[in-house]
Amino acid sequence: MTADTERVPQEVRPTGLHAALGRWVRGAAGRFKELPWWVQVLAVYAASRVTSFCILSAAALQQGTNPWFPPVPDYWHFVQIWDSEWYGRIVQNGYPSVLPHAATGEVEQNSWAFYPVFPLLVRALAGIPGMPWQAWAQVVALLAGFAAAVVLYRLFRHRADHADALWGVALVAFFPISAILQIPYAESLGLLFLAWALLWIVERRYLSAIPVVVVMALTRPVGVPFALMIGMLFLVRLARRRAEGTTPGELGRLFALGIAAVAAAMAWPAIAWMATGQPDAYTATETVWRGGGTLIPFLPWFDTGQYLFGPALGLVAPVALVALAALYFTSAHVRRIGLEMEMWCVAYVVYLLAFLHPQTSTFRMMLPLFPLALAAAGLSSSRAYRWATLVLFVLLQIVWVVWLWVWAQLPGGGDWPP
Repeated sequence: MTADTERVPQEVRPTGLHAALGRWVRGAAGRFKELPWWVQVLAVYAASRVTSFCILSAAALQQGTNPWFPPVPDYWHFVQIWDSEWYGRIVQNGYPSVLPHAATGEVEQNSWAFYPVFPLLVRALAGIPGMPWQAWAQVVALLAGFAAAVVLYRLFRHRADHADALWGVALVAFFPISAILQIPYAESLGLLFLAWALLWIVERRYLSAIPVVVVMALTRPVGVPFALMIGMLFLVRLARRRAEGTTPGELGRLFALGIAAVAAAMAWPAIAWMATGQPDAYTATETVWRGGGTLIPFLPWFDTGQYLFGPALGLVAPVALVALAALYFTSAHVRRIGLEMEMWCVAYVVYLLAFLHPQTSTFRMMLPLFPLALAAAGLSSSRAYRWATLVLFVLLQIVWVVWLWVWAQLPGGGDWPP
């Protein structure tokens, strides 16, 4: 054997312990695959909630002085802050009949910014003796999330096989802001009704979807983009009616759903008007939560762009963002999720660009774009890619909780909201 001869490495075998662990993991994975689909979905979602519980519990140990409770709270108190406190005010006191005004005459922050289905449901359940409203709020949020996971899977199965649909649910369940799904916020309930409405639209059960859309529009502020999506879908169905064999009756039912969606989108501002006697009660309240001033569509993105990147790049950044979004939405793996879900994502992004004031809460506003999780799952069937994405999501969830949910006073007072 010469010095140039390449040495053949000896075969390295796993230890007995590692071999046994490998067999156990493969056996458990095999048994998991034999379970009914709904058990698999609920198991994946349960694992995500346990993960978020551990992250939140660990983050609570880092919570210092704050406006709500003594430092280092337990999990129970730690999840009752931020908007959870506002929902609690609604549960206990309802909505104000008169908008609060500052000495300057401007409307102050108040409960009309929060949609009613979640807090009023909690309020109704809190009438049952034996459990405080705080516990009911967490129960509603948690159970709504489990129900949403099942509906998400059914929706995704219309466009993907079992494995891709399950991975799509997993990516939603472990999304970086998914801890919000077990906190007393309306996000999990809103996710449930949004997924339910999209499911019945994909199945073309347009009239059945009407009550779901109405409740959805009173749970989270997604009524306007949803109505926009229905309008876009109607125009496409109308244009393709001969090629797709769409009947006049089906178009009529879709049109009726569109009218109902528009009415549902206008319902909460109208209710705020009737309850307070102030026509702009809702919009004035929302403007205050955005920081005051007059809302000019699309302008906040340019203002934020200039704040982050300077006067020149700040004007280019929003345009570049729109160009990248257009490129992404027209990609093959996004188009595979189907017309309805793709149109919803486009309509929602247009809505965010028009009316959202970009800030740290923007991350939470990304949750309704959940159909893109199916597109991400379908990008590659590689186990390495999918598990790496899941691990990345968990790491980013730690960042989100520690950075935004944990309250830490800024130099100018207050803190960035999650």
